[in-house]
Amino acid sequence: MPNATGGQPPITGQVLFYKDPQPLSAENHGGLGVRQIAEPFAFLRAAHAVPVTVTEFGVAAASYPIIFVGDERTPVAVMGVRQGQNLFVDQNGYVFEDYYIPAFVRRYPFVFAADESSDRLLLCVDRAAPMVSNQPDVPFFENGQPSKFTTDAIEFCKEFERQRRATTDFAKIVASMDLFEQKTVTFQPRDPQGREVGPVQKVADYWAISEERLNALPAEKYVELRNNGALGACYAHLVSLLNWSKVVNRAVRTPPPGQAVS
Repeated sequence: MPNATGGQPPITGQVLFYKDPQPLSAENHGGLGVRQIAEPFAFLRAAHAVPVTVTEFGVAAASYPIIFVGDERTPVAVMGVRQGQNLFVDQNGYVFEDYYIPAFVRRYPFVFAADESSDRLLLCVDRAAPMVSNQPDVPFFENGQPSKFTTDAIEFCKEFERQRRATTDFAKIVASMDLFEQKTVTFQPRDPQGREVGPVQKVADYWAISEERLNALPAEKYVELRNNGALGACYAHLVSLLNWSKVVNRAVRTPPPGQAVS
């Protein structure tokens, strides 16, 4: 069961964004909460790829390429092509209007962590998050009990954990049917008149679902994908890859981190 008031077991591992995750407790965080800050998504600026769950593929596909990375074939939304640079967070610390914000981002500063002494999940908060304050607009606890804000956060993180597990299952199904293939996205530099300038540049190597292999599946396997709800996600992923040009073109117009606009 998720716990918001338990002890302090060790937190191990690292998760994107989180610098100092601590098990949330009334004893240690009773006076804390969250406050409005000037740049609410500034923490996202250095993330060029963000994990997404399988249930998000449909809506995320309208904004970003969704690719698979690592041995676990973890799906991520590509939000930049350079390490340390997100191309979809504006100078005011907001995600550009009409672009989807993944649940992985929206749950911050909360996250679940496994309690090593049991099979429970503990609700943690990133104590280093800029919106966590001892002068909060919304407290974590009221009269020693989790506030509605905190209980809502628990429910959000519980649902995210369910969807994360479903995403792991989805990747295993796709892998078991041998549908993954390695792909490369490239970019041809051009001058203002549209003429090719210099050699083609590689942007990224990644794993994707093969449309050819998907279409060649035996009928019973195709129906299996449909019946377990995976087929729609497969096609959403394939459609999302059309967004590579959007990301690459945005990268061309944006200098690398720390480099001034000429």
